[in-house]
Amino acid sequence: MANVIVIGAQWGDEGKGKITDLLSNSADVVVRYQGGVNAGHTVVVKDQTFKLHLTPSGILYPETQCVIGSGTVIDPKALIAELDKLDQLGISTNNLFISETAHVTLPYHRLLDQAAEERRGNQKIGTTKRGIGPTYADKSERTGLRIIDLMNAETFREQLEWTINYKNIVLEKLYNLPPLDPQVVFDEYHEYAERLRPHVVDSSLLIYNAIQKRKNILFEGAQGTLLDLDHGTYPYVTSSNPVAGGACIGSGIGPTMIDRVIGVAKAYTTRVGEGPFPTELHGEMGQLLCDRGAEFGTTTGRKRRCGWFDAVIGRYAVRINGLDCLAITKLDVLDELDEIQVCVAYEIEGQQCRDFPVSARQLAQSRPIYKTLPGWKQSTANCRSLEDLPKQALAYLKFLAELMEVPIAIVSLGASRDQTIIVEDPIHGPKRALLFENGTPQVA
Repeated sequence: MANVIVIGAQWGDEGKGKITDLLSNSADVVVRYQGGVNAGHTVVVKDQTFKLHLTPSGILYPETQCVIGSGTVIDPKALIAELDKLDQLGISTNNLFISETAHVTLPYHRLLDQAAEERRGNQKIGTTKRGIGPTYADKSERTGLRIIDLMNAETFREQLEWTINYKNIVLEKLYNLPPLDPQVVFDEYHEYAERLRPHVVDSSLLIYNAIQKRKNILFEGAQGTLLDLDHGTYPYVTSSNPVAGGACIGSGIGPTMIDRVIGVAKAYTTRVGEGPFPTELHGEMGQLLCDRGAEFGTTTGRKRRCGWFDAVIGRYAVRINGLDCLAITKLDVLDELDEIQVCVAYEIEGQQCRDFPVSARQLAQSRPIYKTLPGWKQSTANCRSLEDLPKQALAYLKFLAELMEVPIAIVSLGASRDQTIIVEDPIHGPKRALLFENGTPQVA
């Protein structure tokens, strides 16, 4: 039995969907613990591509229980559309459970998010405009509505009327937008409530009971470490805590119940939206990584900014999350390169720095210090074991593991499930992650 957290070790979009999908095959329960429809996980199974936003990646396994935890914010309209799409594709959603204490994203949240982002002008933070930030703000302000409120028509109507009358003042006076009609919103969301009612449970109790029965639990985060509200590149961050510590809060269990934390990182680095990005490539090489990696956001379709692997943020992710193994994704994107650069440290105001600066200003001023490694100039897409990899590709993985000071458990070489080298299954058995000794891959 193992309870494993899967987190993004960069700025999100690291390939967590594929890794979670792979590990879900060994999991009894998969829990999504934070974020909302601003997140997106892409899972490729044979010739089908599934784009998931709120539904946990384990939904593709009919025997796996999938839980949307209390730390998420749920847009009922978007979730129902996602469930309908899965049903059309022949994927059962009967195994989906929704926390009764998760907060609800409502129409005024989306309107306020869009209006606020436009008002920021040159100070935009890159929000997806899906209403996530305002939903979390209402949660902190203690004016939010939860799924359990949505399930009680009288409670929902009463709270909704008061809240919309308050939000209309902001919409009209501050943003010059038309007011919302509480009755229209109530009628629409009352229908959503009835659709979702069969899925609503006390999710903390469900997860706890599964742990007591020694089930395998996989905790799935959205976004990535550097987008964490407390520990990311503030203010260019999301509105929740994608880091490993957020899994306990967003799921309703204690930290002593967690056995392992696996971080997912691309073999290079990407970022969507605004904010400093020290290793960003603006020229032909950046475009090559974007094209070969199909770097466009699952949720917004926005082009991702691309750059070399950054070990400074990697070590930071190891520290913040307590990572004990890594999954390296999209190694195949680097197949054509003659040389590959890796950022090993920053230069900040004339000083070399190996530790991540928490100031956005300092990060923007950081100059990456690179180590150049030889490329392997051959395809890795069909490699299925460490022995299949070119010598230079193994050397590259060794270098990353040494820089990050954490072993590698999984190497992904494409979007499909089978394009993967699994050195160990973090859910089953003892820790057997990839170690390196004198340049030779070994298993401990």
